[in-house]
Amino acid sequence: MYHKVEILLLAAVSSLALCANAAKYDVAAYVWPAYHNEPRWAELGIFKDGKGEWQNLYESVKRTPYDYQGVKPLWGYEDESDPVAVARKIDAATAAGVNVFIYDWYWYGGRPFLEDALNKGFLGAKNSERMKFYIMYANHDVNRLWDNKVGGDAKKEIVWPAKISDADWRTIVARWIKQYFTRPNYYKIKGCPVLMIYNIYGFVSWDGEAVAKERIAYLRSEVKKAGFPNVHLQTLCSAYFPEDPDCCQIDVGSDSMSIYNWRHRTASRLESKTEPELTYRQWGEMSMKAADSAKASAAKMGAVYFPNLTVGWDTNARYPKDERKNIVRGSNPADFEDFARQVREWADANIPADMPKLITVNSWNEWTEGTYLEPDDKFGYGYLDALWRVFVKGK
Repeated sequence: MYHKVEILLLAAVSSLALCANAAKYDVAAYVWPAYHNEPRWAELGIFKDGKGEWQNLYESVKRTPYDYQGVKPLWGYEDESDPVAVARKIDAATAAGVNVFIYDWYWYGGRPFLEDALNKGFLGAKNSERMKFYIMYANHDVNRLWDNKVGGDAKKEIVWPAKISDADWRTIVARWIKQYFTRPNYYKIKGCPVLMIYNIYGFVSWDGEAVAKERIAYLRSEVKKAGFPNVHLQTLCSAYFPEDPDCCQIDVGSDSMSIYNWRHRTASRLESKTEPELTYRQWGEMSMKAADSAKASAAKMGAVYFPNLTVGWDTNARYPKDERKNIVRGSNPADFEDFARQVREWADANIPADMPKLITVNSWNEWTEGTYLEPDDKFGYGYLDALWRVFVKGK
């Protein structure tokens, strides 16, 4: 029995009206590129099975009946550095209206980390140019978060600091331009390749605001030398300070802002030890109310705010089995579809006419955070079907 997205893959969309509606929106899903045998996992002493963070997923158990862990991917524990596996993901994503992937990109100790999912998997797929992509510089320290044998305060131990040198920055910028920005399917706004920086506060705190601005100026200069009008710098509201009403932004010349997930302005309530866990409906309603304040914060710096849609939240797969973290209860495709429609309407009403209607989605595959669009054995293709109805069919 075929699902809607599979029918679309086989028969395409016959109606020009549907195609025109899909073209109105850029639905960009974050990709956590950790499901392959990255050689540097050995440096962290984790994922010895050779399948990357899939290991946390298939070792996870439910702590309570409400927990979202214990699900299985319908496509299996695929190697996301395999271009054949990624080709199917591209087909399913684009059929559902997800036409952009945002790949997390890392640099530690003078070397890249987790590049193969993008370089070998996505860019190696024969159909990769059907889809746009851009990178998010995930400039956070690496602690013990991904080690499911470590819990409590030991999780906070810094293993790889994210801080870089000027030499690192020059190497990184050259790598971005050569490997990514120059590709025809790299996502651009007004001809400018988009670069997202995850934690702008961290970027500034490494060596101070003056050095941070010099590095951004260098980035812009090199991008112009490569033949582009400029770089479109996108930063995230409150990546590390989720309750800050002003998004904890330092003005380094951001062109736009978004959020990584709905933890923005909800984290303290989400993590409360005294109040009941949030339902997905409650969480979504809180997040919808926060969009206007995020837009106002962005406007203070002359930036555009692009809204976000989040699937769920449950990080327990990354913790020992005798430890449980708060979750969002009851994530489901029907409520997700309702919020997708609300986000679409917000984008229609608030994004300036000269900017793309870009909507970020958390996420394509954050399985161990309980927030993913990929089909599973619980809801099947439910989340992708929901996006198809909202962003392709237009209902």
